[in-house]
Amino acid sequence: MPQETGDKFKRIVWPLAVAQTLLWAGAFYLFPSLLRTWESELGWTKTELAGAFTLALLLSALLAPLVGRQIDYGRSRVLFPVATLTAAILLGLLSTVQALWQFYLVWAVLGVVMAGSLYEPCFAIITRHLGGRARQAITLVTLLAGFAGTFAFPTSHALVEVIGWRGVTLVFAGLIAFVAAPLNLYAISNAETANPAPVEPPAPNTGKTIDAASLPTFLLLAFSFAAIAFDHGALIAHLLPLFSERGVHGEVAILAAAMIGPMQVTGRLAMMAFETKIATISVAAASVLAMALASAALFGVKYEPMLLVVFVLFQGAGFGVASIVRPLLIAELLGRRKFGTIAGLLAVPFLVALALAPSVAGYIWTLGGYDALIAITVCVSISGGCALLVAARTATRIWDGIES
Repeated sequence: MPQETGDKFKRIVWPLAVAQTLLWAGAFYLFPSLLRTWESELGWTKTELAGAFTLALLLSALLAPLVGRQIDYGRSRVLFPVATLTAAILLGLLSTVQALWQFYLVWAVLGVVMAGSLYEPCFAIITRHLGGRARQAITLVTLLAGFAGTFAFPTSHALVEVIGWRGVTLVFAGLIAFVAAPLNLYAISNAETANPAPVEPPAPNTGKTIDAASLPTFLLLAFSFAAIAFDHGALIAHLLPLFSERGVHGEVAILAAAMIGPMQVTGRLAMMAFETKIATISVAAASVLAMALASAALFGVKYEPMLLVVFVLFQGAGFGVASIVRPLLIAELLGRRKFGTIAGLLAVPFLVALALAPSVAGYIWTLGGYDALIAITVCVSISGGCALLVAARTATRIWDGIES
């Protein structure tokens, strides 16, 4: 690779990676980091608080296709940095809320902004401008952004003792405004200079996306992706109060929460090392079942604290790998014809489950405590892993039929 090309690649990818890390830390992981503080200081229940986060994620999911079209039309240079800067402004406004409706309003608009500033638009921009190097760029961005939770949990915990949660939101607002937004603008400017992408509307859909033969595989993948999202979203949103209920308090709880991000990165690195030696479906099923094992370990944490290590390792690595193999599974099991449309459809159950998970988890907690939530996540993850294996079998029958 020529030196000039490599330098351009670095000037695009590394700024995006740092910006995504700060955005995920402030716009996503700040919520579970401060959930317990908000509950105690604002007097609202976990269910009421989680509803705001659910609303934000649902709006983000619904608006993702619209944002993607705007990027296709060549508007990323304005949309992406502006969305990032708006996220900073909203986090600043979050520090001023006094009423529940204000809390919901800020998070609702944050959900709109998430659609224009997190992974989906970032990856669309990378794909448009980096062509054959897009997969490498996306991997690098994902690896660094995997540390967002590691940064958010201990940082917010340390600062809340000094400047309060309102001060914490202002700190993250400043980081996004004065670091992430300029980095995004710099990266996009370099991308458009290095490799301008053609501006043209998406090609019209001219046929059926999923035929009858592949529909069972599609539905099984949809269920398994939703199971992955629900398991992780439910546990992460309630992580600190869940740890507290199981006797894990203070610095240990913060450290455990912070280490889930590095375990995601570790899992992704391990997958990259062995991806040519192990079938994708085997890796995917193992990662989902690892998440089930992680949840099961939580049952025994109050009796054997070392099981907390098992949870952190398997939850982080399992979700880290599962999130990467999703597009690979779609291509292998459903083919590459109309890949973008099919992948977009399969993103819906994943994002909706991720959005609903915090509120559903809060409701489950009100009925049976966190023991009930842990039991449900175990069952959901096992079901998702089994669905993946069945999806692979149905897909094999489809391709055998075509070949014969």
